[in-house]
Amino acid sequence: MFLTISTTGTTENPATDLGFLLHKHPGRAQAFSTSHGTAHVFYPEATAERCTAALLLEVDPVALVRRGQGKGRGGAPDAALAQYVNDRPYAASSLLAVALSGVFRTALKGQCALRPELPGRTLPLRIEIPVLPARGGPQMVGRLFGPLGWDRVESTPVALDERFPEWGDSRYVRLVLEGGARLEDALRQLYVLLPVLDDAKHYWVAPDEVDKLLRAGDGWLAGHPEHALITARYLARRKELTRDAMERLELARLAEADGSEAEELDNAVAAAPDGADAAPEVPGTPERAVPLAVRRRDAILGALREAGAQRVLDLGCGEGHLVRALLKDPAYTEVLGVDVSVRALTIAARRLRLERMGERQSSRVRLLQGSLAYTDKRLAGYDAAVLSEVIEHLDLPRLPALEYAVFAAARPRTVLVTTPNVEYNVRWESLPAGHVRHRDHRFEWTREEFRAWAARVAGRYGYTVAHVPVGDEDPEVGAPTQMAVFTAAAETAATRTAPTETAATETPKEGEAA
Repeated sequence: MFLTISTTGTTENPATDLGFLLHKHPGRAQAFSTSHGTAHVFYPEATAERCTAALLLEVDPVALVRRGQGKGRGGAPDAALAQYVNDRPYAASSLLAVALSGVFRTALKGQCALRPELPGRTLPLRIEIPVLPARGGPQMVGRLFGPLGWDRVESTPVALDERFPEWGDSRYVRLVLEGGARLEDALRQLYVLLPVLDDAKHYWVAPDEVDKLLRAGDGWLAGHPEHALITARYLARRKELTRDAMERLELARLAEADGSEAEELDNAVAAAPDGADAAPEVPGTPERAVPLAVRRRDAILGALREAGAQRVLDLGCGEGHLVRALLKDPAYTEVLGVDVSVRALTIAARRLRLERMGERQSSRVRLLQGSLAYTDKRLAGYDAAVLSEVIEHLDLPRLPALEYAVFAAARPRTVLVTTPNVEYNVRWESLPAGHVRHRDHRFEWTREEFRAWAARVAGRYGYTVAHVPVGDEDPEVGAPTQMAVFTAAAETAATRTAPTETAATETPKEGEAA
């Protein structure tokens, strides 16, 4: 497999700056081990006027088979050629995309420590791939690269055998791209579109491929006219992964149009699948009301700032929206997210990009699996704990165990608890009468029930409590979300009292006052 990247320059801006961007010195050839073979980087020419970097990937088909990675090409036309005789050493494919991401990792990220101004510069680029599988032929190449702003997209069919022109063309093309572009953008396009044109992956397509696709496609994929085709092919037509990617691309598109963050839209949708967490239509309400999920998060952040918290627990952190917001503020030196769901924690890790996070930032955050119904010594010693839309997901008989685990065993100085105000549900026309806002809610309390519960917990474990409405207050039914702010008072004997059966019966039952 072979690929060249060329650029031109002047004395003031020499073409050899390409070496800084790629983090590969033009003066020597270098070899890198990859999971599929050996990648060689060298420069056929390197002058101030013109510089060309070449990537040559030597693939060992026998080694691929022995490692269990050479079991055909996912239905591609040459799958019948058997495992040991095929085009993998010669034609650009997902293997070359993997090599690109490994060998030119910093260039793909748009980083250049020695010359930080270079990644943002538009360069006159010429990219050539002599043999590229293209399912759909030159027309497909044009559909994929044409909308990306290249001045020239040339895809010349490669004959099956030049000695026998009557045999016609193969499914391979010679690709040439020319135009002004940032190197980072060009590499990210190639990383996605090489396997898309081949319409095959040479490795197992796991759920993390969705994150890879969205990272590489950031800024161009959501608006591409063929984004559905690109997504389906890149993810090997795995329906669940494709659906996930398409939903996230749509969120990104809507967020860009709305001028907001995709996470805010995603959080509003995820928090209330029945539509109950969005602001109801009330005369005089601004056309674009701030989602309740965002207002709730802002209220929590405000309360934490007022409490002077630095080390914060997010108990029931879900997919990590609040954790991410906390990490944006350097005032919080440590954030610990806890959830019982491994799947939610996996999504949170992806959302936070933990695998790409710098050492200083990663030292501030941890994600742990755990149940809030059990004491956990890892939760002790924090300034504040947040239970945002958590308690209503527990069965009422298990609530005393959570109370003890949080207020007695962990005992942070400040505890914030938010929960829906069931009285407000009548303001949502889309919510049937008598229904809770989420199918997993085991109960939803009135304001009186919540205040009674909060007062009992505060008195039992040595806290004072204040109540804060979240969202627009209705004069008849109050605000959509109610928040209790618990502040630890002096230690009392009650703070170490374990829950009993009597305590469980003191918890208000659904529909009853405490």
